[in-house]
Amino acid sequence: MLETSARLLEVLSLLQIRRDWTSAELASRLGVSARTVRADIVRLRSLGYLVDARPGVSGGYRLAAGSALPPLLLDDDEAVAVAVGLAAAATGRLGVEETSLTALAKLEQVLPAHLRHRVDAVRQATSVVPGAESRLDLSVLGAVSSAIRGHERLRFGYTKPGGAEEPRHVEPQRLVSWGPFWYLLAWDLQRDDWRVFRVDRMAPRAPTGARFRPRLILEKDVVAFVVGRVAAGARTHHARVLVHAPAAVVAAMIVPLPVDVQAVDETTCIVEVSADDPRRAALWLAQLDADIEVIEGDELAESFRELASRFGRASSARRATGHASDGQRRSIPPRA
Repeated sequence: MLETSARLLEVLSLLQIRRDWTSAELASRLGVSARTVRADIVRLRSLGYLVDARPGVSGGYRLAAGSALPPLLLDDDEAVAVAVGLAAAATGRLGVEETSLTALAKLEQVLPAHLRHRVDAVRQATSVVPGAESRLDLSVLGAVSSAIRGHERLRFGYTKPGGAEEPRHVEPQRLVSWGPFWYLLAWDLQRDDWRVFRVDRMAPRAPTGARFRPRLILEKDVVAFVVGRVAAGARTHHARVLVHAPAAVVAAMIVPLPVDVQAVDETTCIVEVSADDPRRAALWLAQLDADIEVIEGDELAESFRELASRFGRASSARRATGHASDGQRRSIPPRA
């Protein structure tokens, strides 16, 4: 029975590798008779796999698309490639971050130890352009995701903005990706209330295995709660600006700040932005490559004036002749 089950998995794997197989080809690869191959195809069909057969000398078998996804049988190299690809997508800006993360959590849960070491080796041997790297440890993201999927309570150390770390014990509900950050919405067991945690500040402890019944909260309420809590809790400067660019173009930008984009018409939109430092908001808005009008936010308007003055001085400075902007001569090192 074990030999038959192993052979069925091998048949399924072969059908996933190539579009068409003749009965003779399958028999040769498996080391069995054509009659055994036909019997194996019947067994796969009885298990719900749609295997089409074409009669004749040039006929053969083909795995058809069905209503359910069959288990994918990956060799070692394929499994490593999928894990590394999912890890990259989980911290990208492709719109599939959350599904990539859950798929990665499932895959890493069943990866043999030697393959997990290979995946880790690829991560450690990979470099990225400075400023483009993720500030998030994927192992932390995976641990949080697994706790959510398994409805398991989560203990972790949480580093507060001031730098102090405190222990937290929560029932993790949902992960929300916003700009360069991931946030966890969880029920805090110590405070008996909902709390939002930045995942890059979390250090998960060993799991206890204690399970909980998830609390009912709608997806739209999850996002609204996280956005509201983050914007209100850490941002002190708020502004509204009119941007002369389509809302879709502005929304597609990589946003390092909490923003809300609302379309006015096909060519303009209103952007509400919050930031600890209005100069940071001004610098990001300047990257939109579009005309901007400040509707509300005196601090943001002043930051634009300061930047305009600074950029004006930069454009008029005569570095090539070694003259400083204050008229004092400076020594400029030669280009390497």
